[in-house]
Amino acid sequence: MDFEKKLGRLEEIVQKMEKGDLALEDSLKLFEEGVKLSRECHQRLSEAETKVQLLMSVGADGKPVTTDFTPEE
Repeated sequence: MDFEKKLGRLEEIVQKMEKGDLALEDSLKLFEEGVKLSRECHQRLSEAETKVQLLMSVGADGKPVTTDFTPEE
């Protein structure tokens, strides 16, 4: 599942839980799924931030620093 779909699912879970009409067992299952999705989204954002930092870095000589990285797929 890509980042946007995970984030969308996480939003659905939050909306369902905010209603407060779920059984305890259902709430726990959704909470567990939400925590997992949240961690996966956070990890993906951290990876993207690292790539942006690499792409934007400048060396002491003022020239861009190039670094090869393998796209995730």
